[in-house]
Amino acid sequence: MGRNTLRKAASLAACLLLLSACETIPADSIGTLDRARDGELVVGVSEHHPWTDVSENGDYSGSEIELIEGFAESIGADVQWYAAPESVLAGKIKEDQLDVVIGGLTSTSPWSTHMAFTRPYTKVDGESMVMGTRLGENELLVALERYLAKEFGEIS
Repeated sequence: MGRNTLRKAASLAACLLLLSACETIPADSIGTLDRARDGELVVGVSEHHPWTDVSENGDYSGSEIELIEGFAESIGADVQWYAAPESVLAGKIKEDQLDVVIGGLTSTSPWSTHMAFTRPYTKVDGESMVMGTRLGENELLVALERYLAKEFGEIS
């Protein structure tokens, strides 16, 4: 083989290696989305009407409850709800005890060191509404963002 042929072969091999790595991006550091698919999605709920409401008998309702139920259905997951104040939920998601946190969170929420925020899925009174996912669980974050974008007509 000539020098040019070797260079082309090496370049092709490098390109193929890089392309094969692209299949795994985005990835979850601990496999949250894979675990939740056809399994269970653990969602922390901070009561914040009209996004989330928790009744005395433990029923959950609100616009974000409906969004999460739709997302869970899209991945074949059952939802396990965990109701608590935002501060408690922030600690639990940071400790990998929750997959998602909802409850009228905005992009200016103080919990950005505890969870990864979705991109804003809507605006209300000038506030950008977000949801929180486990830090490092990028595949889950992107899947949730895609679902929200479809629900709000940003993508088809």
